[in-house]
Amino acid sequence: MARRVFEAWKGSNKFLFGGRLIFGPDAWSIPFTFLLIITPVCFFSVFVATHLRRELLPNNAGHVFLVAGVLFTVFVLILLFLTSARDPGIVPRNLHPPEEELCYDTTVSSDGRQTPTVQIPRTKEVMVYGVSVRVKYCDTCMLYRPPRCSHCSICNNCVERFDHHCPWVGQCIGVRNYRYFFMFVSSATILCIYIFSMSALYIKVLMDNHQGTVWRAMRESPWAVMLMIYCFISLWFVGGLTGFHLYLISTNQTTYENFRYRSDNRINVYNRGCSDNFLETFCSKVKPSRNDFRAFIKEESPRNITLATTWERPEEAEEENREERRQKVEDDLDIDEDVLKLQHRSNVEEGSDTAHHKIDIDQMRVGSNERAPTIRSEARHGNWETRRNVQEDDVIAGSSVRESRSYAAAEEGR
Repeated sequence: MARRVFEAWKGSNKFLFGGRLIFGPDAWSIPFTFLLIITPVCFFSVFVATHLRRELLPNNAGHVFLVAGVLFTVFVLILLFLTSARDPGIVPRNLHPPEEELCYDTTVSSDGRQTPTVQIPRTKEVMVYGVSVRVKYCDTCMLYRPPRCSHCSICNNCVERFDHHCPWVGQCIGVRNYRYFFMFVSSATILCIYIFSMSALYIKVLMDNHQGTVWRAMRESPWAVMLMIYCFISLWFVGGLTGFHLYLISTNQTTYENFRYRSDNRINVYNRGCSDNFLETFCSKVKPSRNDFRAFIKEESPRNITLATTWERPEEAEEENREERRQKVEDDLDIDEDVLKLQHRSNVEEGSDTAHHKIDIDQMRVGSNERAPTIRSEARHGNWETRRNVQEDDVIAGSSVRESRSYAAAEEGR
């Protein structure tokens, strides 16, 4: 039975509703974050907002404090869901290394044995806005990561424009959910400010109505005091995070880039100016997901990486050497044959001067004959057929020399 992509997913993600929702491996933290948001709002609605509307606005208009707090809380929870339950920008991993990037090499062991190896360059250069940027190869995903992409060790995926892995939302923050993450953090900051302000206002109303001190008002509404303390502590976290990400957006950086390359003083090629950076973050279209988690897996036939170039190189080199040695032997034998033809022709044409001329030719032939063992020694590692041909040709050449010498002696006798 054919399986869907999410059923055979190699990352550490968790899927719900048949692959429609994708979470990180630490998705258990989402209910905890949900409680951190909803609990103070519930206490605010029961112990502060209801009393505050009666004190300030006796009419039904006082419900605005309660409704505003509840609606804003729902908005924050929706942003939490959009941040944690969607594909952050996962780059689909390859089934095989990119063959066009493979480098074939041969290593020689101590005993002279040649072992073929396949290597992939760890980095390569790509152009971004006319500037050369180095990208790295990911061994896990078997691909060169796009610019600003990094491999998350928690989710075990390469994520485009990787910012960080947030344990509070249980998901990586990347190109497809960074906008919602920032809106979630900033909205949580505003919610904390709202609850803190309304609680402080309620303390002030109690002081005015009962003409008492701050301590007396705090004793009458301890829940308002606890909410103020809780929101004050939370503001240090979510408020500081909001300010930090405002700086990152204005300079078009990611958290990963800021912490990793801060000391390198690198030129930020992605910085297009403060206003354009904000427009790119909040007004650009969200990139569609590169993964269809509900699609059926297509059976792909196993593909073998051809190592013929590597394996055949030693044999091809040896075969070429054999051909060169064989050609050299054949060329020398052709020279011997030409020398014999010249010798025979000179015997017929030159008459009385033949003896002296043939002695010179014999010396040339002897020199060529002396080279034959050298040629045979060079061709010693050739095949047996080449050796047999060389030996037969040497016998023919030797007999031709002896016939030439006998002919020269007969001419001298005349």
